[in-house]
Amino acid sequence: MLSTEDDILRAAEGWRREGRAVALATVIETWGSAPRPVGSHLVIDGDSRFLGSVSGGCVEGEVITEALDVIEDGRPRTLEFGVADETAWRAGLSCGGRIRVFVERID
Repeated sequence: MLSTEDDILRAAEGWRREGRAVALATVIETWGSAPRPVGSHLVIDGDSRFLGSVSGGCVEGEVITEALDVIEDGRPRTLEFGVADETAWRAGLSCGGRIRVFVERID
């Protein structure tokens, strides 16, 4: 069962209360076939546990890796994944599109 956005945000808050280091990844822009809408979240703790999704599994591994760096150094990041322009759609690529994800540490 997929978690709701409220479940994900409650988990982030609960993990912080437990003293875990936490980062929150949020979809801030999409174009094309991005499987998650703007505002979707992925919460990650310092032990690589996570809840939620920013791409339906396409880029979560990379986002989690970056989130662990954000937890460590405290510097937020904006990540971008996907094609550079509309040519992917003209060529009929099934995985075309782009997603931008903002990752921040939750203190």
